Amino acid sequence: MTPERFAALYWLAAAAALAWLLYLLDPVLTPFLAAGILAYICQPLVARSAQWRFMSRTTATALVMALLFGALVALLLILLPLLRYESGLLMAKLPELLDIVRQRLLPLLEQYSGVTMQWDAATFKELLSEHWQNAGGVSANLLPWLSDSGLTLINLLLNLLLIPLVMFYLLRDWPQLLARVEGMIPRRWHAKTLEITGEIDVVLAEFLRGQLSVMLLMSLFYALALMLTGMQFALPIGIVSGMLVFVPYLGAILGLVLATLVALTHFDSFAGVLVVWGIFAAGQMLEGMVVTPKLVGDRIGLHPLGVIFALLAFGQLFGFFGVLLALPISAMLLVGLRHLQGWYLSSPFYRN
Repeated sequence: MTPERFAALYWLAAAAALAWLLYLLDPVLTPFLAAGILAYICQPLVARSAQWRFMSRTTATALVMALLFGALVALLLILLPLLRYESGLLMAKLPELLDIVRQRLLPLLEQYSGVTMQWDAATFKELLSEHWQNAGGVSANLLPWLSDSGLTLINLLLNLLLIPLVMFYLLRDWPQLLARVEGMIPRRWHAKTLEITGEIDVVLAEFLRGQLSVMLLMSLFYALALMLTGMQFALPIGIVSGMLVFVPYLGAILGLVLATLVALTHFDSFAGVLVVWGIFAAGQMLEGMVVTPKLVGDRIGLHPLGVIFALLAFGQLFGFFGVLLALPISAMLLVGLRHLQGWYLSSPFYRN
């Protein structure tokens, strides 16, 4: 066996062993992966802040993390009072909504389905009132489940606490970590590896800028569209719906739920709710077919059809996290394919 073939088999075996180890450590690696993604996003801001004479890398890291988690707390302070207020209004207006269902929707259903439906609103309201008052019993029933799943809850809490800790050390020691990784690259691959990773870094930076543009544009769309309906809380609901579009389905679902609750308590007819649903349906089509392909796909050099295919393909293969990471992974693969194409076009196989 030639030394070159032996080296190739050695690296192949090492890669397979590493992949198997990562598979076994998947539950442990989740907080490290999440912290790594957040650290990569925040690293440019930390690097710029650390250039100031009066600020060290540690201070810049602490400041950036404080701003990040402060924004998260501000988002929760917007959402929780809104949910509490609207839930109370919805329960107060529930009898009226039930009467609307009985008087308007049931006749339409009977007309189109041909089935006569019985509706006892008084019994339904009584059952709802009993279950609402006895909600404490639900907590009692959940206690055995919570005790059985205590270890799972503890692990979840530890992972949530571990993310900011890992993120802090990654951000603080980012230059040293990169230098160590760079020092381990074989010298004959060093220049090419740095070239490829540099291109990947540029593409991912463009992706993040494009995603930020999508978030701002969709926040503006939802806020303005909901304001035109005259609905209360249109601005905070629009901002939340747009800012969370980077997490697939979360922004749309949360915004739709909040807007539906507000619409049910604000509008006198169900037509207002249908208008709100139409706004979110249009927003999803606009984001998925126009905004994301143009603002993100064009920045990373991916065709709009490629963006749509990547979202669908990664979602089918890896579920929720596949959709979340579809575009950045596609951008990285695109860089590799460009270099592979250049190697192929210069190879004797193509030229001869």
